[in-house]
Amino acid sequence: MDPGVEGESGLWSGEELDLDAYLARIGYEAERDGELAADLRTLTALHRAHVRAVPFENLDVALGRPVPLDLKSLQAKLVERPRGGYCYEQNSLFAAVLERIGFTVTGRGARNRSRGAALPPVTHALLVVAIEGEQWLADVGFGWQGPLEPVPLRDGARVEQSGWTFGMAVEDEGIHVLRSLRPQGWTDLYAFSPQTLYPGDFTVMNHYSSSHPQSRFLGQVVAQRPGEDERRALVRDTLSTVRTDGVVEERPVPVNELIATLEGLFGIELDDEERTGLERVHPAGP
Repeated sequence: MDPGVEGESGLWSGEELDLDAYLARIGYEAERDGELAADLRTLTALHRAHVRAVPFENLDVALGRPVPLDLKSLQAKLVERPRGGYCYEQNSLFAAVLERIGFTVTGRGARNRSRGAALPPVTHALLVVAIEGEQWLADVGFGWQGPLEPVPLRDGARVEQSGWTFGMAVEDEGIHVLRSLRPQGWTDLYAFSPQTLYPGDFTVMNHYSSSHPQSRFLGQVVAQRPGEDERRALVRDTLSTVRTDGVVEERPVPVNELIATLEGLFGIELDDEERTGLERVHPAGP
């Protein structure tokens, strides 16, 4: 790597990472999946394994707890327990992994466009990885709508990932837009500028999302998984499932099924205090 680039500076604390524990957590085996190297094959394999193994969830926010982003805390929660996390946690951990392996990785901040025409603040954190002169979007923290693998940062790029199709468009001022192809056509997921963000910027956005009264993460349980055959999302007391053909199924999750749903469908390990607290947050809770 060139001297002075972010991947060499240790900004993401990659030198503190227990890489073997992380690889075990996501089920990556060198003999089967290939030796680690700072190349596209490794990035793709790690990205897919991470989103398969580590669920998107906001449970600490729902419980009124702080959400630390230091690597020690992230490893304890997402690797050792196992739990999941939302974008700042997931992509901060993934950035440390990539940095440790030798990738050049930088942060970006995006506006979520998946909820319609409103103009929200920049609250989503993602990564950009440079490989042999080409840039790739890497985002293991967008939940059930997110990509399974990296997406090239080229205008007009289109990639199919296990039946799910994503595209990249470039608008005025160099704004990149990640898009998803649905039965009704292309849908924007989020838009981001080329401005580099750093761990401190993720901390500021995390503070808003974990504590501001207008944050969509406060006061409700959110858990999501971007699977290959189908994708699942639990928001408050509704479980939604979407398949590659676009068919969406929804069903209510009563309070007596909440913990089994989080642990069984999303693979989130909870202790007794968390189980009791989350049941209280449920709209029909005790």
